[in-house]
Amino acid sequence: MSTPTAVARPDEVRRHNRTALLRRLHVDGPSTRAELAAELGLNRSTIKALVDGLAESGIVLERVPRARSGAGRPSLLVLPQPQAAVVLAVDIRVEQVAIALVGLGGEMLGRNRWNLHRRSGEPDEVITHIIESTRVLADELDLKIFGVGVSVPGVVRRSDGFIHEAPNLRWRDVPLGDRLRATLGVPVRVANDAEVGALAEHLRGAARGSLDAVYVSADIGIGGGVISDGSALRGTAGYVGELGHMVINPTGRDCHCGSRGCWETEVGELALCRALSLAEGTPRGVVVAELRGLRADEVGPRLGEFREWLTLGLVNIVNAFSPELVVLGDLFTALPPSLIAAVGAEVGKRSLVSRAIGGTRVQASTLGADGKLVGAAELAFEPVLDAV
Repeated sequence: MSTPTAVARPDEVRRHNRTALLRRLHVDGPSTRAELAAELGLNRSTIKALVDGLAESGIVLERVPRARSGAGRPSLLVLPQPQAAVVLAVDIRVEQVAIALVGLGGEMLGRNRWNLHRRSGEPDEVITHIIESTRVLADELDLKIFGVGVSVPGVVRRSDGFIHEAPNLRWRDVPLGDRLRATLGVPVRVANDAEVGALAEHLRGAARGSLDAVYVSADIGIGGGVISDGSALRGTAGYVGELGHMVINPTGRDCHCGSRGCWETEVGELALCRALSLAEGTPRGVVVAELRGLRADEVGPRLGEFREWLTLGLVNIVNAFSPELVVLGDLFTALPPSLIAAVGAEVGKRSLVSRAIGGTRVQASTLGADGKLVGAAELAFEPVLDAV
């Protein structure tokens, strides 16, 4: 006996097509109707109906392209309207918090940033400051928020944004998602900061167009995010991204996570301070300046051991996940280009998987300090694009 095949209702098909079109405009920017039809595999009458509906709602705008070629009537350019759907992006770090209001298409419409000091780093204080700063910023810009995305350096339950543990923040069992959702009244998504960074690189950064990539970021600790076959790898309950707690030196230093010889004890910010003969607690700007000021003949002697530990960790990651690209973010972007090139070459030689796939590229992020904000915004837009 054959099983009936489920048939999607026309309204479900329209909703699916509408969301796909909005996502295409949001991520890739303005396009003509003809380009949208070709890329989405829809006929022109369907595209016309979708665009007309979005234009009537003020979500997109159509105009004649500035540059025209050929005779005949030009194909109109469809542009997403940033203020039609705005999300709040939040980047919580060990020493500071940044927020931004981001419009459809990825444009940052307004932002704020503040440092954390002792008591101001307590969960209640941080959450209260985020809510108050968001309200002030939204009122100043006269914007309505449709969703929230938050980046946190810790172990996060994806279903509700519950922070099980964020060791470097000294947070444990914090219902961050529920707290923000109850106060702001919009969907809230919270994720590990490295997963958020991987999402940003995949959609708008160095890994754009890569189906398999790993993002590794260095702050006080080390985090990792994995893009596998074009989607974020999230693990059981969303707990993923703690590549910094991969043990690579069993006789190494004690780690705050309770283990010994974790990767972040060998390549995190404190490890860089040791390699550069800087005191623990040296301001981040000084560490970055020192790295960028290294002469070519100083890189090997001063960062040789650090390079070996970085290489060893990346070899393990490439062998485990088989990415075509590894993107180094945050503090790693200040490493000398020659060191990154040398690490990439070593990974290519020492990784069995890298040799099998013809080489895994290793490069620094191009998104700068805003990478986690970009990723947090994209996290927030995931449900918003289907509902706006």
